[in-house]
Amino acid sequence: MTRSVQELLDRFDRLADSEKHEAASEILQRVRRLDLDPITDDDLILSAEEMFLELDRSEEANERA
Repeated sequence: MTRSVQELLDRFDRLADSEKHEAASEILQRVRRLDLDPITDDDLILSAEEMFLELDRSEEANERA
C-alpha cells in the first residue's frame, strides 16, 4: 500500500461515522465510473488474509488491555 493511500485511510478512520458514510458513498460512486480490471481470486484471497490478520492483531491487543 502506498503512503498516500495509507494516509487517506488513516484520515478516514478519524472521521465521525456520518462522515465515513458520506465518504464511502462518494468513493463507491467514483469507483463505478472507473474502467478497472476484474478482481482476481488471488486479489480476494490476499485481501481476506490481510483482514483476518488485522482481526487477529486487534483481538490480541484487546486481550492484553
